Amino acid sequence: MAKGKAAVMRAALTGLHRTGAGRLLAPFTQGQGLIFMLHRVKPETGVPREFAPNRILEVSPEFLGNVLDQVLEAGLDIITLDEAADRLTHGEGGRFACFTFDDGYRDNKEHALPLFQARSVPLTLYIPTAYPGGHGELWWVALEEAIDRAPDEIAIDRDGEAWRLPTGTDADKTRTYEKIYWWLRALPEETMRAKIRDLAERHGVDLSKQCRDLIMTWDELRDMAADPLVTMGAHTKDHLALAKLPEDEALAQIVESADRIEAELGERPAHFAYPYGDPGSAGPRDFALTEGAGFRTAVTTRKGMLFPAHKDHLTALPRVSLNGEFQDLSYTALYLTGAPFAIWNGFQQVDAA
Repeated sequence: MAKGKAAVMRAALTGLHRTGAGRLLAPFTQGQGLIFMLHRVKPETGVPREFAPNRILEVSPEFLGNVLDQVLEAGLDIITLDEAADRLTHGEGGRFACFTFDDGYRDNKEHALPLFQARSVPLTLYIPTAYPGGHGELWWVALEEAIDRAPDEIAIDRDGEAWRLPTGTDADKTRTYEKIYWWLRALPEETMRAKIRDLAERHGVDLSKQCRDLIMTWDELRDMAADPLVTMGAHTKDHLALAKLPEDEALAQIVESADRIEAELGERPAHFAYPYGDPGSAGPRDFALTEGAGFRTAVTTRKGMLFPAHKDHLTALPRVSLNGEFQDLSYTALYLTGAPFAIWNGFQQVDAA
């Protein structure tokens, strides 16, 4: 997340907190519950690096443990996605929270699972099935590493010409990452991956090793799946934006990921997460595909709480990100009211009008 945007969001959250507006809005915005989205859980070590564009995907174990306690102290039940679907469908039970982790990072087992075990509360992991075998492309991490290795500038082919961007300072690197990242996100998936592979090769970034270093193996996932607190969900085969794919390819990404998880772990997943999950990456066609493939729920990255109407949209559920740039319990207290997301979505609708 760009620093300017993060600063604006912090200011808005601080204003909601200090004025008490979140508490006033809560009866209208908090809904039945929420699904938290996380990726990595890493202990904080030393002074934070200035150039760390993927820090938004990382929270500390201490922060996550405090959030779990905060949610429980607020009176929400931490439940499985199956129980959440039941509560939404039948309108029964109190307010709830679910905790979900995308991609299968090894630190989920090392640092997150013990926190849930200590409190006897459940979590869900969404696995892109190419990743546990070391065949995944964590391209957003590779892009960060390639930029970090470029001493003065980095070049990438754009429309047949070398697009050269500065990397001399951490501020340069951050701006360059933002520009390249969002340009890549707008490209067709095959084109984008080809450009990342070229960039990685030229800057000595081993995509396969990166995946093996960061992501759990199938044996490690089997260990986690054996814990009754853990639910395993699907996240496609190759972490592709489904909306950019032809329908047959999108369906193959969905179904074959479920097939592989069933073959490896012995149980077919009932829950799915759309890679990226924004409107440009997953839409109504894809929501219908996951439902037709037999998934009970599927989650996006659209910001929001869960309301009774979501019972009719169980394969298009919103989530609330625990963002590494916002590790503050005053913010998460606001998240439980739903007010920030109602306001955010209101702005989004105005922008789209």
